[in-house]
Amino acid sequence: MAESKHFIENFIDKDLEDGVYDHVQTRFPPEPNGYLHIGHAKSIILNSTMAKEYGGKFNLRFDDTNPTKEKSEFVESIKEDVKWLGADWEDRLFFASDYFDKMYECAEKLILKGKAYVSDLSADEIKEYRGSFETPGKNDPSRDRSIEENLQMFRDMKAGKYADGEKVLRAKIDMAAPNINMRDPVIYRVAHMTHHNTGDKWCIYPMYDFAHPLEDAFEGITHSLCTLEFEDHRPLYDWFVREVGFEMPPRQIEFAKLYLKNVVTGKRYIKKLVETGVVDGWDDPRLVSIAALRRRGFTPESIRKFVEISGISKAQSTADYAALEYCIREDLKPSVPRMMVVIDPIKLVIDNYPEDKTEELDVANNAENEELGSRKVPFSRELYIERDDFMEEPPKKYFRLFPGNEVRLMGAYFVTATSFEKDADGNVTVVHCTYDPESRGGNSPDGRKVKGTIHFVDAKTAVPVDVRLYENLIDEEKANEMDSIYDENGELYLNPNSLQVCKAFAEKSLKDSKAFDRFQFVRQGFFCTDFKDSKEGAPVFNRIVSLKSSFVLPKE
Repeated sequence: MAESKHFIENFIDKDLEDGVYDHVQTRFPPEPNGYLHIGHAKSIILNSTMAKEYGGKFNLRFDDTNPTKEKSEFVESIKEDVKWLGADWEDRLFFASDYFDKMYECAEKLILKGKAYVSDLSADEIKEYRGSFETPGKNDPSRDRSIEENLQMFRDMKAGKYADGEKVLRAKIDMAAPNINMRDPVIYRVAHMTHHNTGDKWCIYPMYDFAHPLEDAFEGITHSLCTLEFEDHRPLYDWFVREVGFEMPPRQIEFAKLYLKNVVTGKRYIKKLVETGVVDGWDDPRLVSIAALRRRGFTPESIRKFVEISGISKAQSTADYAALEYCIREDLKPSVPRMMVVIDPIKLVIDNYPEDKTEELDVANNAENEELGSRKVPFSRELYIERDDFMEEPPKKYFRLFPGNEVRLMGAYFVTATSFEKDADGNVTVVHCTYDPESRGGNSPDGRKVKGTIHFVDAKTAVPVDVRLYENLIDEEKANEMDSIYDENGELYLNPNSLQVCKAFAEKSLKDSKAFDRFQFVRQGFFCTDFKDSKEGAPVFNRIVSLKSSFVLPKE
């Protein structure tokens, strides 16, 4: 059966076959002005995978041409995210700012060719002169300045002789072009600002549309893979690398972004959520920044699988968060131990069990994976069970504990509920039962069957832990009803129940769990030890995902 390839692979195959390129080199070029999110993961994985698939090279390059929004903090967080996703740039780490001298030379080259000029227009005037989709633009009054005058004025811009916004350098293309991006775009502006990498060396900075194609060309990038919003910019990309005179210019290929339904990715909105304390930082596990997904407990493998099943195409679509949850479940199900944690505890007292006795039961860590071995679980007269594992008056088909009913304690004994105690508000606090000593291990010697199995934690050795249960940060019902996550005032529809913190009891082996350790908690879902808030002997667990899934993997 022939291997199915996506359209980008087909482009690359043809370029190699036609001799356009003799190798493949890709890059991921983030702007260091914030934290990366799940959408960026697609670009990271696609670019690095294409380089690996074709035996080529992959660059990580920071497009740091706008010092007003960039920070070293963002540079470091992006490097960590890219490395965590498995995109190895080795020693191929670059910064656009490393090329500022070469970019300046390219700008002078365009001036000398009569392809660029210095403009006196303000930003608003440039916008006005640009025209619209329906009307052509008007020529800049400075468009016909002599080459000599433009060159001197550009050098004066570089020397700091003009104030911010007083002069710009524009490419000289076509003010009547149907593609507005080709109507003499600005390629340099004056900005007296300190840059995180170059300090105060420069007071003029290149615009993204000018810098980006040059960076690709300087590095020998063959295939510049970017998202669809850059499709209209491709003629400009090609114009710059052609006019500057690169012998083997890169090819820009656009693909559809990865959109997730009902999630927040906008930096402005996340910044407000952080500042108002709705979330505890850019890596709050309810967000979909890569740092947040990592903190919550997602694995690089699950995100790569999610990108794979989302597909590579030019058709815009929105993925369901349930698909991402499916990928992490499939990754963790066979690979993590299944532990017992009681999140909403009530006490279970086994009245006929010896008061001074404690035993250890052998319990498999994962019934589906024998390689994970087993552990010793303490068992004594008093245990904790989940509140909803006992009902005073149960409905039909309720197979857990109720007066007179027998259930199996997971890996332990059969027990039968005999009575219960309540507090002043009528809430059950203690359930009394008896056990069958002959049913150790959860099997009765006389062959009788029970329909219910519940988990427990030994009260003597239980470890108090905080367990965080997450729902979507967005009120999905409201967002679906209004077909937007924002109201008419631009405010988010927030879910007031997006975080529930439970004071739970865990079996003693979880006391020493380390940051990013992952587990399945029986009947509760998959959890990860929080790296920020856990302390030695007092772990905090984030629920990565529940056990149930509504997602069905599409057939190939």
